[in-house]
Amino acid sequence: MQGVLSGFAVIAVVIGVGYAIGRRGYLGGQGREVLTKLAFHVASPALLFTTLAGADLSVVFSTRLLVTALGTAAVAGVFVAVGVVRRWGVGRTTIGALCAGYVNSGNLGIPIAVYVLGDASLVAPVLLFQLVGVTPIAVTILDLTTGGSKRPLWQRLLTPLRNPIALGSLAGVAVSAAGVRVPGPVMDPLTLIGNMSVPAVLLAFGISLRGSTLPLRGGERAPVLLAVGLKTVAQPLIAWALAAWVFGLRGAALLDVVVTSALPAAQNLYTYASTYRVGEVLAREAILLSTVVSVPGLVVVAAVLG
Repeated sequence: MQGVLSGFAVIAVVIGVGYAIGRRGYLGGQGREVLTKLAFHVASPALLFTTLAGADLSVVFSTRLLVTALGTAAVAGVFVAVGVVRRWGVGRTTIGALCAGYVNSGNLGIPIAVYVLGDASLVAPVLLFQLVGVTPIAVTILDLTTGGSKRPLWQRLLTPLRNPIALGSLAGVAVSAAGVRVPGPVMDPLTLIGNMSVPAVLLAFGISLRGSTLPLRGGERAPVLLAVGLKTVAQPLIAWALAAWVFGLRGAALLDVVVTSALPAAQNLYTYASTYRVGEVLAREAILLSTVVSVPGLVVVAAVLG
């Protein structure tokens, strides 16, 4: 328990430093963007590759991933049902369903996996499930209902496979499955680069908190509250119920799956909303609010199950 709370304390301190950097303007107007791109395109792929290359795949792809997938489907289904009844529209409902169940497995998932769960590989299966499974389905629906981008559909469906984090994870899984031992001169630089991932992500997140507008002041109040409630309360509760009572998970395995499900909505969902010009306010407010609410929720989960 003390180790879990210490992990959250480390994360909070680094985020606070990022916020102070943002207020002081030490990194200029593009500091957050540079740190985010560094983490997304370079450091996080390196971290996941080096972690997964030596991981036990029977642990990585286990019942925990099934629990997360079922929980995601459950909360997304609830949002879709309400969206149909309230006539929120297909595109808007799709964005809301993503906000209800698509966890921030990259920006916050990796740091939490490292400092709270003690293993970055625990977040990789969820990340791959979302990028390779959930994203193509959502993108196809948005394309068919909003007009979408002008690129051919097959190119849009393959977009997740061009994601650097997904490629780093897949490469690590491939190396582990093949039983290949990566030479030290190759692995050591990748490890050093990967060590930048967590601090870069947390500093960027701290910088982003400066100047954020308050949510729930517009016409999207109902779908935002529904998405946030499903994301921060319903999804971790469903994950706990499935893991503990259906699949019999206990101890660290139970903590891992519930913490993963309690992560807030992913920040890249706003990119999808803005690209297709649908549900932009819903995405922005749901991401911000779920991020704020998830912090005490994660602490409670860690306190109860840790």
